[in-house]
Amino acid sequence: MRIIGTGSMLPQKMVTNEQLSQFVDTSDEWIRERTGIETRCVLSTESLEELATEAAKQALDDAGILPTQLDYIICSNMVNEYVIPSMASIVGGHIGSQCPAYDLNAACTGFLYAMDMAEALLQSGRAENILIISAEAPTRIVDWNDRRTCVLFGDGAAAVVVTRGNALRSIKVSSKSDKSVLYYRRSLEPTPFLIRDKNTGPLCMNGQEVFKSAVTSSLRDMQYVLKQANVNKDDVTYFVLHQANLRIIDFIKSHFGATDEQFPINVNRYGNTSSVSIPLLLDELNKNGKLRKGDLLVFSAFGAGFTSAACVIEWNKSAE
Repeated sequence: MRIIGTGSMLPQKMVTNEQLSQFVDTSDEWIRERTGIETRCVLSTESLEELATEAAKQALDDAGILPTQLDYIICSNMVNEYVIPSMASIVGGHIGSQCPAYDLNAACTGFLYAMDMAEALLQSGRAENILIISAEAPTRIVDWNDRRTCVLFGDGAAAVVVTRGNALRSIKVSSKSDKSVLYYRRSLEPTPFLIRDKNTGPLCMNGQEVFKSAVTSSLRDMQYVLKQANVNKDDVTYFVLHQANLRIIDFIKSHFGATDEQFPINVNRYGNTSSVSIPLLLDELNKNGKLRKGDLLVFSAFGAGFTSAACVIEWNKSAE
């Protein structure tokens, strides 16, 4: 594959650490020291499908193709107002596409899982153009009285259009079953044979274990894909990491021996937007003119599951 278009859309409401401290036992200093986050965007008047639709339209416009030229839409999504139909199908209806559309859930690693699936479809010859969307609203599943989780997350949507090409040098996706590290249990309706589950509630996270798993998996995955692609870390223009926590990113950067310039961030402005974070940061780099044809990029993400993934891809988008 190669990426030929990017797009993103965030909620209008931006919430500062100081605003959170008005109803949560926290402070700007406490949040910044532990996470590096200063602000985050949260859903208020708009819907997640509206954000996803706008991100998709931007990516299609950037790619210079029509919705009717899409062969598949794959959407990474954990939380949505609808269980069915899929977010991908809803967005497909909004943009006027006529192709198969489906969601996947690999938590914060979802965008890279979608890239892996798109690559398989392109290699098989079953597709020419694929729209990958990440649309997430993690602020809808946290306890807004729990400073350990509610201060971390932000909502948003981002998308890329991929087509056939030889830009993807290597990719690795993996999963290790461990519910205890990070989970959210949905409340389901009772049946005549099964009473309502009383053990549901907001997102639960073991912060220390998430940190250790994130660092270990990211370093392992990036080293693997660089070796598979026969690429030296010094030749990488940008390491585009999942924006979960600035401390995690800084630890990985230090251990990996890369420069500050190679590790762009936006977690300070948007918080953890789950699977949206990588395509959101990529869209920022694209729109700000930071990417040049031939640049080598490394993506790396980790999330509940415990899932992880990384890839090496060349920025092979034609210049305007």
